[in-house]
Amino acid sequence: MVVLGLTLLAWAAAADVHWLDRHVLPDFYIPRERQVLILTVLRGLVAALGLALILGVRPRAGRLLARTTLRRLVYDAAPISLAVVLSMVASEFLLSRLPWLATQEVPAPREPLRRRDPRLGWVFIPSRQGVGRLGGRDIAYAFDASGHRVRRLGDRVDPERPTILFTGESVMVGHGLTWEESLPAQVEALTGVRSANLAVEGYATDQSYLRLRDEWPRYRRPVAVVALFMPALLRRTLDVDRPHLDADLTWRPPVKSLKLAEVARRAIPYRSERDIDRGVATSRAALADTVALARARGATPLILVPQLRPETPVEAALRRRVLDEAGLPYVVVRVDPGWLVPRNRHPDARASRAMAQAVAGYLAAQGAAKDSGNGVGPN
Repeated sequence: MVVLGLTLLAWAAAADVHWLDRHVLPDFYIPRERQVLILTVLRGLVAALGLALILGVRPRAGRLLARTTLRRLVYDAAPISLAVVLSMVASEFLLSRLPWLATQEVPAPREPLRRRDPRLGWVFIPSRQGVGRLGGRDIAYAFDASGHRVRRLGDRVDPERPTILFTGESVMVGHGLTWEESLPAQVEALTGVRSANLAVEGYATDQSYLRLRDEWPRYRRPVAVVALFMPALLRRTLDVDRPHLDADLTWRPPVKSLKLAEVARRAIPYRSERDIDRGVATSRAALADTVALARARGATPLILVPQLRPETPVEAALRRRVLDEAGLPYVVVRVDPGWLVPRNRHPDARASRAMAQAVAGYLAAQGAAKDSGNGVGPN
């Protein structure tokens, strides 16, 4: 009891903000200050438990051991231990037979609907339109036969025309926005160059890159490739319960693990420094090859880094490690923290407009599109 209590006290003392920065990645949905608050409360509870074990449980356990034989203790504890083991076995059995989704998969019927894909993990259901309600509005999501978001059902992205390709996740898809309000559509309006929205909700950087790599040969006249990177989404790159890429961009199938262990992994955001280094390396490699693919065919590459709330030191460090250390071209767009879809954390039409102006301005500065008059230069 003393050893366990001291261990808990030692962890509570060591798990400060610096520990948080090393082992808990930023989260798109949970601001860093809330993560710090959660850690502070947890440290207090763990410290209290450690003290309780040392000051309360240990004396009582000592008195119990003094008047009870070891054989009797084992005999009394055996039924409880057996019940715990059997409950874990039963839980694992039941969990393994339930429908199991990857961490970022979303069950139906939330729009826009997806389907499983053996190579990418999941994709949008092609050739359909669905309507989802968000922020007090009904939003239509229409997709062509290739799963690209388009203005209306029946439209298609023509790969023979000059095209700006967009990759990413829900921010790039335009979650909670009409097609006209989405970032790719607004860039198309500003530049006069057709857009192809390859983004899929829930994607990590490696999935976005893999989808681009699969689609890339179809496009005959690519003008630019715009990828998205947010430090608050880096945690997705660590998910291995879906098809994924490693740091040398080799495709790997989902890793099979005990379901109870998977539940614990999803509930506890702790990551080792080695895991985080792997996520950084994979993101850097995927984005670097995205840039290389574009340049090899004369297209302008750009990585968009939206900042929907003030950047924290740990987010800045991750951005530098992934982008600056690799010398990748990017623009940071700081938007008003209030420019969000109501009751949601995704950027609204105003934020989308600001990002589109930054992208259009960068492309104009690189000679890839006409000058919008509202953009910014390269980072």
